[in-house]
Amino acid sequence: MSNRRRSQPQLLCTSTLAVFAMLALNVQARPANMSALKDKHPNSKEDNEILPPDHLNGVKMEMDGHLNKDFHQEVFLGKEMEEFEEDSEPRRNRKKLIEIFTKVDINKDRSVSAKEMQRWIMEKTEEHFQEAVKENKLSFRAVDPDGDGHVTWDEYRVKFLASKGFNEKEVAEKIKNNEELKVDEETQEVLESLKDRWFQADNPPADQLLNEEEFLSFLHPEHSRGMLRYMVKEIVRDLDQDGDGKLTLAEFISLPMGTVENQQAQDIDDDWVRERKKEFEEVIDANHDMIVTMEELEEYMDPMNEYNALNEAKQMIAVADENQNHNLELEEILKYSEYFTGSKLMDYARNVHEEF
Repeated sequence: MSNRRRSQPQLLCTSTLAVFAMLALNVQARPANMSALKDKHPNSKEDNEILPPDHLNGVKMEMDGHLNKDFHQEVFLGKEMEEFEEDSEPRRNRKKLIEIFTKVDINKDRSVSAKEMQRWIMEKTEEHFQEAVKENKLSFRAVDPDGDGHVTWDEYRVKFLASKGFNEKEVAEKIKNNEELKVDEETQEVLESLKDRWFQADNPPADQLLNEEEFLSFLHPEHSRGMLRYMVKEIVRDLDQDGDGKLTLAEFISLPMGTVENQQAQDIDDDWVRERKKEFEEVIDANHDMIVTMEELEEYMDPMNEYNALNEAKQMIAVADENQNHNLELEEILKYSEYFTGSKLMDYARNVHEEF
């Protein structure tokens, strides 16, 4: 899975930032990115397995409320994203892109329609889903050492604290004896945030235990409608300045107070505001009343929403549709390869018909 991220303005409220602060590795990376912890302790596999990631492949928005900048690449390439890294050989990438085009072009008319692209997007999204299910099996095994098929919050808490450097046996003993755990404030706030998420993932009738399927929704809320709704509520809570449970354009694009230090930072801020404004007005605000409700945001973030997939397909085609026929030809997709794959190809049109 791709970990490519760009610097972006901070978004979350102070209390939420404190929860995520200890999980962010690089100050230049996407804020509050829980997956950054993977690089913090390369020898600690449990860090990779048991923490909910901030970034969810194939979902339009991050857990911290930022737009997913790699979304269109994720839903176009699926699990093949890693094959198109920027330093890969251009000719190999070009050949691979041609192969993808032929797969998307179901009716073999040498052009891709919005319906064909929609089908492809849904297929690639499902690949991300299946990859998450596969990873979850390993994650669940890491927190369910006795193999009874259920994990208590205390069992998870022991594994989490062990992954933070605490002595696992000592922590387990203290929890068993109901003794106070001496942890720093940041770790405690992370635990409280995870506990809330844990109990949200506990499907009714609540038994305070998570099975493998519930643990999947704990790590990947996109797999559960209830947890997706919880994720939306958390994002709205952090952006909603007047507490009405809805988002105005001003709230959605607002930047934190502070002084911009240089022109580069100002340009980043301007681009960030421009991109969020466009997404709010053209995509998220379905009824164009300049208010985004939780229901609208939930529909927007649902990765298996076929209507969203069709809209995404039309947008992707429009980016490269130079002849304005509302379809995508091979020459166009090769010319705009950087948009679709993140990798720029040179001499994109050379001998394209012969290769195709």
